[in-house]
Amino acid sequence: MTSRTTPRRSVLLAAAALTTATAATTAGCGSDDGGGGGDGGTGTSAPATAEPTGTATGTPAGGTPLASTSEIPVGGGTVFADRKVVVTQPVKGEFKAFSAICTHQGCTVNKVADGTIDCPCHGSKYDIADGAVKTGPASRPLPAERITVSGETITLA
Repeated sequence: MTSRTTPRRSVLLAAAALTTATAATTAGCGSDDGGGGGDGGTGTSAPATAEPTGTATGTPAGGTPLASTSEIPVGGGTVFADRKVVVTQPVKGEFKAFSAICTHQGCTVNKVADGTIDCPCHGSKYDIADGAVKTGPASRPLPAERITVSGETITLA
């Protein structure tokens, strides 16, 4: 029997695929339009909305504080690369969260500008309101992440 090592890139891509598949499974597979969910490679379906978004009441149990609401610009967002999440505020008082891992090849998105979440590796851009692909090569939207907003604190659920 011979010993083979797996290239680091293969391990990282497999981990990214597993994370994306797990997020998609947890988010559900139905859609409001009666479709079967997923984008079928077209980039047209939006991910499930982060629940809850906007203003949640009470203190989240076991959540991890990310930022204060004042740190997330209206019409923009902030990438928390160490947490692999990006939080946006498409309109005043409405907060969304998405995976910061690009669905094209697993790079971490690095900025939010001009209404899009941008990946530096191959130029993919995602909509700040729903994570949908605005510019490829990515063909799948960013998976939604769960956050709560309590007072001025945004917490990763």
